Amino acid sequence: MLSHYRSVVRGILIAAFMIASFPRGALSAEIKVIAANALKDGYTELVSSFEKSSGHTVITTWAGTVNATKRVSDGEVYDLVIISSGNIDQLIAAGKLAAGSRADFAKAGIGVAVRAGLPKPDVSTNETVKAAVLAAKSVVYSAGPSGAYVGELLKKMGIAEQVASKVKQPSSGAEVAAILARGEADFGFAQVSEFLNVPGLIDLGPLPASIQNFTIYAIGRHVAAPSSDAAQALVKHLKSPEAAPAIKKMGMEPG
Repeated sequence: MLSHYRSVVRGILIAAFMIASFPRGALSAEIKVIAANALKDGYTELVSSFEKSSGHTVITTWAGTVNATKRVSDGEVYDLVIISSGNIDQLIAAGKLAAGSRADFAKAGIGVAVRAGLPKPDVSTNETVKAAVLAAKSVVYSAGPSGAYVGELLKKMGIAEQVASKVKQPSSGAEVAAILARGEADFGFAQVSEFLNVPGLIDLGPLPASIQNFTIYAIGRHVAAPSSDAAQALVKHLKSPEAAPAIKKMGMEPG
């Protein structure tokens, strides 16, 4: 009997030792995320530090907010969705993302740029922005939240019909900065983060305060998230005070 007892105890101790010695990588999870293009630089930096500290792997799919919303609505499953807050709310209401899971991540204003080689127009006031749009041979803005606002802004300025023939609006996910850099448009509007440190264009800075508009990018957890616990750890990392410098580096403010 005593021999059997000792054997059981020995087995328990060996099992405990094996669990304690188990490589962290073997306990790691794969977290799938779909995120808005505008967040790429700061988010990528934060994910890198998270992977090193947690042992988890993050697989990110990049898309425009409109395209990401459609993909999740159509049934694609990710652990986390990081797009504009309005679309996160929409997906929560549709039952695709978990109720109460919205966590605001970053706030971004709209910036202005021209392709390299063109004169640098004044965009410091409402009127000078209007004049710059009228003078440009072609204008581009996104199909996402910032583009929707710019479309309404041109209407309020009373020039929407006048410039309609020279406006280019690419499909969701196409980057305005890349279009300007390739010389396919002369003047563009996008989230400020998109124009930072991009060769082939001149970043003119944010819209003036009188006509500025901010997009809040938020995180939502899918109702069927395969790696829910690990995803929550990533959300905590993205929302931590230590994340602020990476967010500010891409021209945004922590949410």
